[in-house]
Amino acid sequence: MRLAAVTIGRSDTALGAFYRRLAARAGKAKAVTATARKIAVLFYNTLRHGMTYKDPGASHYEERYRNRVLGNLKRRAKSFGYDLQELPQEADMAVS
Repeated sequence: MRLAAVTIGRSDTALGAFYRRLAARAGKAKAVTATARKIAVLFYNTLRHGMTYKDPGASHYEERYRNRVLGNLKRRAKSFGYDLQELPQEADMAVS
């Protein structure tokens, strides 16, 4: 499973994005172990419950991660009495 985790870390999948994000934050050794465990759980669920695994892709994983981080930031800002506002996009700010 650990060899599969190292290999999947280079792929453009949700598991690959998980591996890369964790490797950047906690180091490659912990990322390999965590990804191998995640693969083992998916494998077990496939065998035991007949679950099918459909990879949503790295972009879907990154979007969910971004939304989770933004939600946490908004909640923390609200606890301090602030309200977060989105900045206008670069194209909106350009003057013709």
